[in-house]
Amino acid sequence: MPPLRLGSLEVATPVVLAPMAGVTNAAFRRLCGEQGAGLYVCEMITSRGLVEGDETTTRMLVFDEAEEVRSVQLYGTDPAYVGKATEILISEHGVAHVDLNFGCPVPKVTRKGGGAALPWKRRLLAEILEAAVTAGERHGVPVTMKTRKGIDEDHLTYRDAGRIAQETGVAAIALHGRTAVQGYSGTADWDAIGDLVQHVDIPVLGNGDVWEASDALRMVEQTGAAGVVVGRGCLGRPWLFRDLADAFAGRSTTTLPTLGEVAVMMRRHAELLAGQQQSEEWGCKEFRKHVAWYLKGFPVGGDLRRALALVSGLDELDGLLAQLDPAAPFPVLELGTPRGRQGSPRKGVALPEGWLDDTDGTACVVREDAAETTGG
Repeated sequence: MPPLRLGSLEVATPVVLAPMAGVTNAAFRRLCGEQGAGLYVCEMITSRGLVEGDETTTRMLVFDEAEEVRSVQLYGTDPAYVGKATEILISEHGVAHVDLNFGCPVPKVTRKGGGAALPWKRRLLAEILEAAVTAGERHGVPVTMKTRKGIDEDHLTYRDAGRIAQETGVAAIALHGRTAVQGYSGTADWDAIGDLVQHVDIPVLGNGDVWEASDALRMVEQTGAAGVVVGRGCLGRPWLFRDLADAFAGRSTTTLPTLGEVAVMMRRHAELLAGQQQSEEWGCKEFRKHVAWYLKGFPVGGDLRRALALVSGLDELDGLLAQLDPAAPFPVLELGTPRGRQGSPRKGVALPEGWLDDTDGTACVVREDAAETTGG
């Protein structure tokens, strides 16, 4: 695979880490980066929160010293806020790549016309993209966007979103092959990704159901995508990026670490989290959510799992990890299976009243919450 080109930015391995709330912080990005190559995107932040100096938003803009390319996903519904926020990210935080989120299916976001609901309003989408791209162009920083197929199968938006992205100067578009009503359930529609590739000239990145490196290769071969976006597949498996880097370099690798090797990775993760905020207690609390993902499928008793999920210090973590069987082999039955949240399709998508009545949207901006932290 050739490198992924986003304007002046070149990504040698065409793999992007999808922003995930509470997961893709500086520590996790460092951990994944140590395993392979690609573009690692910060947790999603809101344009309003950044412009108004929201404390929660500011705390999320932490970058590791090893991050050569600072990449942030931005969420917003107001073109003026998005433009200003893009300028702040670049000029004040040294960000070299800005991604705009139009893929979040969470009700508290879509009911305000944000996330996956916003591309229905074509003109509003164009104004937001133009504002961000204009700010980025002043500094030579590429702007990309992520979206879904649409609100539901009767209200698809991805083709128009791709056309508008190309017309406004967006460097690439990532398509999650699900609708908002699907959430994370069911199977991703890779045919839609291939269809978008045929309808635009800018790079298209495929997202959805990349659980193994072999899935990434199949997606690229099937769709013609310029690269892949990986989210839930790397939860508890940062070494997936090693396999992906090898796969796109023409080497076939499937990393199958023993439980002892996984324990070493877990310790490294907790250590990086503690260093991120210079707080061992904070780092260990943040680490708790990752325990179940790391141990998925391994023969670990319930008492030990619960103790690890309540760990509060690195010494305590060391003692608990020492109780794991280091020789236990990787559970191969877990390969290729979904990880993280899945759920069921929703009965409908929460939208502002009258949202579907027209496709303009320039007079119906509903401000997002300043400290919104989600993704999609």
